[in-house]
Amino acid sequence: MTALVVKGCGPMTSIQDAGRFGWQRYGVSSSGAMDRLALAFANALVGNAPGAGALEFMLMGGSFAIDGGTARIAVAGAPCAVAVDGQAARAMTSLTLRPGQTLSVGPAQAGVYAYMAIAGGLALPLELGSLSLQPRAGIGGIEGRALRSGDHLPLALADAPKGPELALDTVPIEADAPIRVVLGPQDDYFSKEGIETFLSSAYTISRDADRMGYRLAGPRIAHARGFNIVSDGIVTGSIQVPGAGEPIVMMADRQTTGGYPKLATVISPDLRLVSQRRSGEAIRFAAVGIEEAQAIARERAELVRRLPAEARPVRGGLPPSEDLLALNLAGAAIDALAEP
Repeated sequence: MTALVVKGCGPMTSIQDAGRFGWQRYGVSSSGAMDRLALAFANALVGNAPGAGALEFMLMGGSFAIDGGTARIAVAGAPCAVAVDGQAARAMTSLTLRPGQTLSVGPAQAGVYAYMAIAGGLALPLELGSLSLQPRAGIGGIEGRALRSGDHLPLALADAPKGPELALDTVPIEADAPIRVVLGPQDDYFSKEGIETFLSSAYTISRDADRMGYRLAGPRIAHARGFNIVSDGIVTGSIQVPGAGEPIVMMADRQTTGGYPKLATVISPDLRLVSQRRSGEAIRFAAVGIEEAQAIARERAELVRRLPAEARPVRGGLPPSEDLLALNLAGAAIDALAEP
């Protein structure tokens, strides 16, 4: 069986897909890719479904080899250098690797999360319907843990699919874009001034930021009715505000319930923008209504649906003879002795 061999990788490199759903009532969070749009881009470049399992890199990349047959891979998300046997490869373009070749993915040059998809996906067993690693629960990934040197990941395809490599435009990081939120469900636990502070202030991603949540530093948000509620459900993007008054954005590996009031919820298309902000970078929020949030979500779903059609074939080496014959190479020829 063809396998992807991990020669080296960062400590937070994991396997993630679109997420694990239907288990939150048992205390199991959805997990999944922190930047699902980048995951969809990587998968589109290799012909997979948008949410298929892939490798997720956090800040650091890694090096990998193919054992057995050939494999087509693609990297998308936070911009990083990609090379095959030391030779730089084009960004946002699929690559077909032969046995023994080494693929290197450099550290993120901006943003945080990047994804490497493999055509056909990984031949690993699903746990509760997903490949996604949830390290706190010890499920998903490889033996419930992050990837490490020496791991062999079996691939679903023995060889890369036929056809040309594919390219897509870069996935934007949008480092300065405001994060759109819908207020609630417990915005009545905050004073009018507190809500105005939240929407008008710049916050900073603190060092306490990981796949579970991003704690923000900035102006204190005033409560109006205390900072404790009867614990209720938390969704990805919920913004809790504990007694200290500084917000926490709950991310993919969040707990499923909590007892701090939730001032707002990040709309699903903008969760990726939060995830791609680094510690020390600024973040601002803008309120939108439910109908606007739903319209934005539909636009994002349509963008993802169109990705396979948007992928452009890329040919390596010289153009084929039929393409050269179709070009008007001499159409602009002139007499060198003629007057200009």
